[in-house]
Amino acid sequence: MPVRKEKLLNNEIYHIVVRGVSDSLIFKDISDYYRGIFSIYEFNDLRPVEIRERREERARLKKLEKVNGSPSSVANSVANDNRDPLVEILAFCFMPNHIHLLLKQIKDNGITKFMRKVETGYAKYFRKRYEEMGKGYVFQGRFQSAHIEKDEYLMTVFAYIHANPASLIEPKWKEFGINNSDKVINFLKDYKWSSYADYIGGKNFPSVTKRNFITELIGSEENCKDFIENYIRYKEKNKSFSELYLE
Repeated sequence: MPVRKEKLLNNEIYHIVVRGVSDSLIFKDISDYYRGIFSIYEFNDLRPVEIRERREERARLKKLEKVNGSPSSVANSVANDNRDPLVEILAFCFMPNHIHLLLKQIKDNGITKFMRKVETGYAKYFRKRYEEMGKGYVFQGRFQSAHIEKDEYLMTVFAYIHANPASLIEPKWKEFGINNSDKVINFLKDYKWSSYADYIGGKNFPSVTKRNFITELIGSEENCKDFIENYIRYKEKNKSFSELYLE
């Protein structure tokens, strides 16, 4: 990963985007998406991480669950894990060819270290699974970052990140607006590969994100739901997309 010129600051929030090289697919099936989720959770650790060992440990705990008939083993493992996080993941969304992350840096150079681990680890997995990749690049250069300095901007980015999957059913919504807001709202509610379900009271990947700050800023889980839905309906009424800084 190339060295970044700008310094990312501790206790500040950034919108991070990383894309597949030449916008190629980085998630080809459900296994890739699960590996991506696993990666952003496990690699959020100051110390070296060996994914194979972590996966073996999770598999061992799940096996114990089946034997004991209790789900507590894995749950307790997650709740009591001894990671030393580099960042707080406030929100995320995985798209077929790119990833959106809303991160708060809590260690010096935490975002850069975290992204290096995620990109290197996932690229290694991806090349091994799809042997035709050989030694080719998986991700497109350095990740993009935008500093979030105001609550208003944070709320816009929060909505934009979770609205991104609308592109899968309305590819031109960013340029021309949303045609059917009800359809998009229902699609986003069921989209598995983002933090949206966890923000509105579901149990999707709750251990991945820290949601208290944004939930309290908006007011409640119900308010989070209303906020995103209002954002989608606004995009149906306004056929222009002016937030060019988010592209």
